[in-house]
Amino acid sequence: MSILEKFWRSRSTYSENWKKCPGCGEDLRIEDIPKNNYVCDKCNHHMRMPIRDRVKLLVDEGSFEELFQNIIPVDPINFVDSKPYPQRVSEALEKNASKENDENALVINEAIIVGKAKLDSIPILLGVMNFDFMGGSMGSVVGERVARLFEEGIESKLPVIIVTSSGGARMQEGIFSLMQMAKTSAAVKRYKHTGLPYISVLADPTTGGVSASFATLGDFNIAEPGALIGFAGPRVIEQTIRQKLPKGFQRSQFLLEHGMIDAIVSRADLKASISKLLRLLQIAGSN
Repeated sequence: MSILEKFWRSRSTYSENWKKCPGCGEDLRIEDIPKNNYVCDKCNHHMRMPIRDRVKLLVDEGSFEELFQNIIPVDPINFVDSKPYPQRVSEALEKNASKENDENALVINEAIIVGKAKLDSIPILLGVMNFDFMGGSMGSVVGERVARLFEEGIESKLPVIIVTSSGGARMQEGIFSLMQMAKTSAAVKRYKHTGLPYISVLADPTTGGVSASFATLGDFNIAEPGALIGFAGPRVIEQTIRQKLPKGFQRSQFLLEHGMIDAIVSRADLKASISKLLRLLQIAGSN
């Protein structure tokens, strides 16, 4: 075997078994990453977490009941860039199809999944956004599912928890996507009249129209360590104002220091922290 063949074989073996941490550059065994909740055990860098793992992290086993999965995207403006919009949706569906032979596997057919569940035996309504579905972009379906989740919260008198991870509004739906900002914000306002808590968990990244609407309207806004949170991205802002931004600008620690979020919670502690918060609110509400 030639030296070149050995080199490419070693690279192939590395990519199959190892991945470099985006935070510190350390080599991590791929099989160990899910076991550690997609967090680097060397530097605590929180990698983006697949949606199915995210749901499992937060809810009691077997308790998640998916809602509104029959609401699926259409092509309202016949949008075409390098590809027609329906083709992009089809590719996203294929990318997110379950690899498990499990009839109970979650159906991921949009950039958010919503449903009823239990968290440490507490009944909740849960929404989890999916960055792997067209960048977690918010179109009509995402907005409709979020609005219906809050309507379900009003009817069933349950707390709502939403985990966001999004690049913003979905350009392939034009003004229809931008309308979801007002729609979801109005749904949050109606829900808050019940006095029930809405807990927003901001994961990396939470940007654009999602950050400017329901993502930052929680009664409690919790972020994961290092999450990028903001409307326009740092590069866009720098190019617009022609100034260098402060170090860590739009990262969760910066937002906490400036009073924009309420807490930063590591992924390993997230379920326990939300559970404690909900139980404290139950006690306060009973008094």
